[in-house]
Amino acid sequence: MAGLWILLAAVAVALSGAVAFWTRSSRLMGTPRQHVTYETLHTASVAVSALRGGLTAAAAASAAPALRRLLGTPAVALADRKSLLACEGSERHRDALAKCLQEVVDSGRTKPLAANDLRCGHSDECPVHAGVAVPITVEGSVVGALAALGPSASADLVRAVGEVARFVSTHLALAELDAARTRTVQAQLNFLRAQISPHFVYNALTAIESFVRSDPDRARDLLVGFAEFTRSTFREHSQYVTLAEELHLVETYLELERARFGDRLEVILRVAPETLSVKVPSLVLQPLVENAIRHGLERRSGSSLLRIVAADGGHEAVVTVEDDGAGADPLHLHDIMSGRRISDSVGLRNVDERLRATFGGDHGLIIETGIGAGTKVTMHLPKYSAVLSTA
Repeated sequence: MAGLWILLAAVAVALSGAVAFWTRSSRLMGTPRQHVTYETLHTASVAVSALRGGLTAAAAASAAPALRRLLGTPAVALADRKSLLACEGSERHRDALAKCLQEVVDSGRTKPLAANDLRCGHSDECPVHAGVAVPITVEGSVVGALAALGPSASADLVRAVGEVARFVSTHLALAELDAARTRTVQAQLNFLRAQISPHFVYNALTAIESFVRSDPDRARDLLVGFAEFTRSTFREHSQYVTLAEELHLVETYLELERARFGDRLEVILRVAPETLSVKVPSLVLQPLVENAIRHGLERRSGSSLLRIVAADGGHEAVVTVEDDGAGADPLHLHDIMSGRRISDSVGLRNVDERLRATFGGDHGLIIETGIGAGTKVTMHLPKYSAVLSTA
């Protein structure tokens, strides 16, 4: 009997602990109103995240279920300027909705939808008898339409659909900005490729030619390296690469430059393993190295030291390219970086602009230089970036 009482007491303690834990957890998780707010924000986030790539059939199909939950209606539909992209919860009304949404796109005006507009042949059992369709605009231009369907088209539904359409419009505008930024960065990258090629190609081929008769094996190896460098530089790949890939490109480039300068070019390369996987915009390191050689070694009669360091800075990789060359007037360099002066400095401003566009305005190049004092260029590259996480 005593054992039974002990068992019952243990069960009571366990139950009271569970109740206390549930009560405490409920308080920590917030009030019912906070739960509703969280669910609404989460649903809205799911809907618009699908549309950040633009208003496409795949994006509309992904966003439609969340938009339906957000509006709390039996059905929703999304269209672009040409066709119906998604019809969630009301496939039987697809043809009628396609026509109605096209009218909204063409007119740019909200359209109440009555039973006659929907042409439903199952009026007794169908939960959809009315609705409203509103235009989706980006920068003043109609790009599509959103419709919500239900038992009736109340004033509250009209207001709700209008607000959701504006919400969608805002994120489609952001998607267009993202696309414009991508086009700009790609144009900058293409320009940099064109800027690098004439000077480097001529010098590399001249260096290779000098070994054709004296050292054919060396000439063959250099030609393979030249082919690898040009293929890596000009192939159409992602705008972003790992620092390891960028360093490999630099090593290939330096091998070709050593063929030209011989012992005059001394290179010190130190790389922390933790930095190798950091993603960076393509061609941010090689132009700095080429610039150091062109404005350092080429303008000196003796030898020159080039130091490349990729250090682990915790949440970022700190990459420096330093030479002991002729240096530059800081005021002159400031004019170049601000665009007030044109220079033959290979890609400094281009790299600076692409770094700022990718990581933010405080991640541009840091350049330390002086006449006769050499030049040191530093980049702070975040190890984790929202921009690069989907690249």
